[in-house]
Amino acid sequence: MEWDLIGDFAIFSNMEHKNHPTIIKVIRDQNEAGLSEALPHLIYVSREKRPEHPHRYKAGAMNVLTRVSGLITNAPFMLNVDCDMFVNNPQIFLHAMCLLLGSKNERESGFVQCPQYFYDGLKDDPFGNQFVVGHKYMGRGVAGIQVPFYEGTGCFHRRKVIYGSCPDDIGNQAKRLTPVHGDLSYEEQLRIFGDSKEFIRSAAYALQGKENISPKNLPNLVEAAHQVAGCGYEYGTSWGTEVGWQYGTATEDVLTGLMIHGRGWRSLFCTPDPRAFLGCAPRGGPISMAQQKRWATGLLEILIGRRSPIVTTVTARLQLRHCLAYLSLLTWGLRSIPELCYAVLPAYCTITDSSFLPEVHEPAIYIYMALFLSYVIYTLIEYHETGLSIRAWWNNQRMARINAMNAWLCGFISVILKVFRISDTVFEVTQKDQSSSNDGDEGRFTFDASLIFVPGTTVLLLQLTALIMGFRGMQLSDGSGLGERLCSIMVVICFWPFLKGLFAKGKYGIPLSTIFKSAFLALCFVLLAKRA
Repeated sequence: MEWDLIGDFAIFSNMEHKNHPTIIKVIRDQNEAGLSEALPHLIYVSREKRPEHPHRYKAGAMNVLTRVSGLITNAPFMLNVDCDMFVNNPQIFLHAMCLLLGSKNERESGFVQCPQYFYDGLKDDPFGNQFVVGHKYMGRGVAGIQVPFYEGTGCFHRRKVIYGSCPDDIGNQAKRLTPVHGDLSYEEQLRIFGDSKEFIRSAAYALQGKENISPKNLPNLVEAAHQVAGCGYEYGTSWGTEVGWQYGTATEDVLTGLMIHGRGWRSLFCTPDPRAFLGCAPRGGPISMAQQKRWATGLLEILIGRRSPIVTTVTARLQLRHCLAYLSLLTWGLRSIPELCYAVLPAYCTITDSSFLPEVHEPAIYIYMALFLSYVIYTLIEYHETGLSIRAWWNNQRMARINAMNAWLCGFISVILKVFRISDTVFEVTQKDQSSSNDGDEGRFTFDASLIFVPGTTVLLLQLTALIMGFRGMQLSDGSGLGERLCSIMVVICFWPFLKGLFAKGKYGIPLSTIFKSAFLALCFVLLAKRA
């Protein structure tokens, strides 16, 4: 449908997506409505973008919105919700304010995080990206030590915390942790917050906990807001490093939360019934894989960066238990290496006629069986207590292997290439497909020509080759190599969507280019293993 871009919409005519000036439109003015306790101002903000200026993706957008809202309302609390989410529980604002205002010491509630759930999640979670069990156990676990991670959406923030302040009770230590403290000179405020006098004044009041005294002339405030939303406003300031959402990683939410915890703040986990916010879950193989790769890349960037939890524990106020919680999250990408090695090991042993497991008649085999069964039973109990089906359990187990050996491995390689300055990491926006399909294939895995599917296809082809070679020369009487064959079969079952993709067509089939690349890599592995 075409629209006539006239009047208030004229500014959108001939607009380029990544090359346009700041656009701020007042959709609803609270003062003109004459209802002081009605809905607040409703304002559309599109920050300035120029090809020669990095716009820092979501972190840059959040910093612009923070500055604009600081000028117009300067409210002491901010709610951060992604564009594909909506408020499912209108009482969540009261719940969050009780947590933020009800604690005896405000340091205990630097921000309040609500778990991310989805309104369009497919039955039995075929892509393993709904994290219901993770929120129940991991989320509440870290909440028990007062360090729920900032998830990037569904979060209530204290404005002064985002501005870089420390809790009041740490005294002179604040100057060591942040440049934002009580006795800043005007020159220091300019260096930290930028050269907008109006914003510096609003930031000072926010940091002091005073009410907003900004003039009520909204048009004048909008004019000042154009300045702070400009693409060059942050140059030479502390935005993205000491103040606001943090730059330098593809997972700006985790790094921002880590910096907040490193200054001595704690956070709270809010899980009301009904659920606070609901969003749109990514569907399909390429979309889900791209999201997982971005997470693994960003988390590893934090892990090896100068603001890692280990450094923050030594130099700031992050406690050891909080550091361990962050490390359990940031090492996602590193798991790809041992997972890949364990997946390839059975095929290698079969090809080279060796073994890494005891034979079936040896007592030591019971140790491996006990470990395997204990893991299966424990995880099944978790899913049962969460109200999920066995099918959902299997889908998540399967996708954990697929994600580790595809998306996480590609993320790990991206970070390695960045470390050696071969190439830089790329921020990949997660596309959310909200289309409804009734063809019965909603949960079916899809593929594209991306390199992200090469590792998994290679592993699958390698297992199939090893099984053919193994069963052809296997001596069934003594059971030699049976454990390795069973492990290879297990890997094939985990990669069942890839096996179906070898024979399917269209978006459900693995592209021939990917198959040829994977076949070449599998052949090289077999030849090298034979010569070893």
